[in-house]
Amino acid sequence: MSNSLDAYLVLSGILFSIGTFGFLARRNAISMLMSIELMLNAVNLAIIAFGSFVESLQADSSVIALLVIAVAAAEATVGLAIVIAIYRNRRTPLVDEYDTMRQ
Repeated sequence: MSNSLDAYLVLSGILFSIGTFGFLARRNAISMLMSIELMLNAVNLAIIAFGSFVESLQADSSVIALLVIAVAAAEATVGLAIVIAIYRNRRTPLVDEYDTMRQ
């Protein structure tokens, strides 16, 4: 396959779709966090692809990609800390069980 922007964008779309399906289909909080990370990595792939093929975006795409990576790391850290805290109290990683915390 030739080295074109379309191939990277198709791959990015497939990864984002897999992440969206994983987020919507799973009830496990850890799997949902992993799906969000997959979606963020798909966006990162699209940003880097645009940066390497569009001349005017070449300098800015690296900065945006690093910002997305920083947001993904912060999301993973905070999300995992919340899931671990809830797991210690409820002994279940299932998201359906978390609504009982309101009572």
